Amino acid sequence: MRFSYIACLTLALLVSPASAADDKSGKQEVEKIAAAFTQNFDKQDSSGIRSLFTSDGVLVNPTGPHTDIAQVYDGAFKAGMKEIKIGVTEATPVGPDTMIGIGEYSMSGKNASGAALEGGGNWTATYVRQGGTWKIRMLTGFPKAPPPK
Repeated sequence: MRFSYIACLTLALLVSPASAADDKSGKQEVEKIAAAFTQNFDKQDSSGIRSLFTSDGVLVNPTGPHTDIAQVYDGAFKAGMKEIKIGVTEATPVGPDTMIGIGEYSMSGKNASGAALEGGGNWTATYVRQGGTWKIRMLTGFPKAPPPK
């Protein structure tokens, strides 16, 4: 039993320096994807957003899971959403070709009658490396909970 604790501690000590470097580069990669996502969203380019996902990518939002990612964003653009801001809180490698990211987002625009639209919340994502490029495998976005009363 003690041997397993010592083995785990030794492994953690050996892996920690590399993990710190991986965490930094992983966050930089996620920030690049977030910047590309923002650029495509602000241009209302749903195909550009879709290209950031794997071919079997999934978007999960309060209405459920969606594989028709471009259509979901086309709907948001038609509703009047024009701008998104994405913050990356952290990115953590979980293998050589997989990482997870966590952050916050806010969206804004105006509906057909000119009323302001605003939304935002938290997001989580799973990224996989395909052909040397990081892609979103699953993106989950959900609104922040209201403050307690």
